[in-house]
Amino acid sequence: MADEKLAKLREAVAGLSQISENEKSGFLSLVARYLSGDEELIEWAKIHTPTDEVVVPYDTLEAPPEDIEATKKLLDKLAVLKLNGGLGTTMGCTGPKSVIEVRNGFTFLDLIVIQIESLNKKYGSNVPLLLMNSFNTHEDTLKIVEKYANSSIEIHTFNQSQYPRVVADGFLPWPSKGKTDKDGWYPPGHGDIFPSLMNSGKLDLLLSQGKEYVFIANSDNLGAIVDMKILNHLIHKQNEYCMEVTPKTLADVKGGTLISYEERVQLLEIAQVPDAHVNEFKSIEKFKIFNTNNLWVNLKAIKRLVEADALKMEIIPNPKEVDGVKVLQLETAAGAAIRFFDHAIGINVPRSRFLPVKATSDLQLVQSDLYTLVDGFVTRNSARTNPSNPSIELGPEFKKVGNFLGRFKSIPSIVELDSLKVSGDVWFGSGIVLKGKVTITAKSGVKLEIPDGAVIENKDINGPEDL
Repeated sequence: MADEKLAKLREAVAGLSQISENEKSGFLSLVARYLSGDEELIEWAKIHTPTDEVVVPYDTLEAPPEDIEATKKLLDKLAVLKLNGGLGTTMGCTGPKSVIEVRNGFTFLDLIVIQIESLNKKYGSNVPLLLMNSFNTHEDTLKIVEKYANSSIEIHTFNQSQYPRVVADGFLPWPSKGKTDKDGWYPPGHGDIFPSLMNSGKLDLLLSQGKEYVFIANSDNLGAIVDMKILNHLIHKQNEYCMEVTPKTLADVKGGTLISYEERVQLLEIAQVPDAHVNEFKSIEKFKIFNTNNLWVNLKAIKRLVEADALKMEIIPNPKEVDGVKVLQLETAAGAAIRFFDHAIGINVPRSRFLPVKATSDLQLVQSDLYTLVDGFVTRNSARTNPSNPSIELGPEFKKVGNFLGRFKSIPSIVELDSLKVSGDVWFGSGIVLKGKVTITAKSGVKLEIPDGAVIENKDINGPEDL
């Protein structure tokens, strides 16, 4: 049955003119693995907590050389790659998330460019920036990159693969059944970064420039900056792959974690966990770290493994319903590739290297006085004594960036805030200070305005009378 399905699919895919032969073979290989059902199941009893040699504590890394020339030599072996495929749809944006304004009128991409420019200027190095787009963000990205035409850094863009969605009924590619617009296709997850680097020619270009490592991170993670201690460690220890992990909090219980499994380091995702062990997986006692998706990978190793078709990462089936049609898309994650590389390690980094903006509540944190901006780097305010950030929950009225920005005359001071929960039609004046635990709830149909200069500490506010 599976062979028959695959044969029909192969025939239909051969007739798709919109994608390359590389994309066709990558897609068919993924589907063949999925249909064979031979995904390896994790045997829970074989899971071990990694030692400090496998997940290295950041504090034990040697200091990088202070000499400018030695630092330049290290940096000249590096390229930075930002995953720019995410659309800011959750926050009501139409283009790539990287163009959302974060601070002082600067977008994520502006900050990334400024960071690399200041690094290159300081050390005389040549660290290039690569942006991997999905077909949904490609045109927008090209327009955005024009803005940096006079930048001192090399900027390259390339697309990740474009695969056809498979119609569940009949198991055929949707485009071959007439769905030829964007909805007929999907980007197959960031695990596709390795073949896409190769197929785009960018991998060979970087190798020809003497680059040895690529630092890969999500474009919306403001904490993902080039770290000389990590780069120095990897080059000296010849680790082919490094995943940055950080201590788990209760907000991160679903994040993938690193384990030692059959004498190799491996990423364990919640989807692989047997039902009986899900609560154990979510516990922060046993699995204390999670994947930040900041990855450092050796370029020659990527080339070797892609050429050998050896990167058989776990498949993530993602069933969806689009325009009333049930479709299936198969994806992979770049973190799962860790077990195929030699001398792969994790590094347990400070939480400051994981500062993603997935929702407007995250945007409020990075726009507040909790952080300052220097040379494109977002730095945490030392006046904040609590190592954890405040927990912020904003109601649906704040979900879209436009609405969020419209409801704040200025972002309140939150250096001494523990938690904030806002629901209903709430509007904030300027110069407001929030401290301790604050809950603000507007009654149904009532507009609640928090006046300029209000200082609110450990209060539940349900109307003007509580201010």
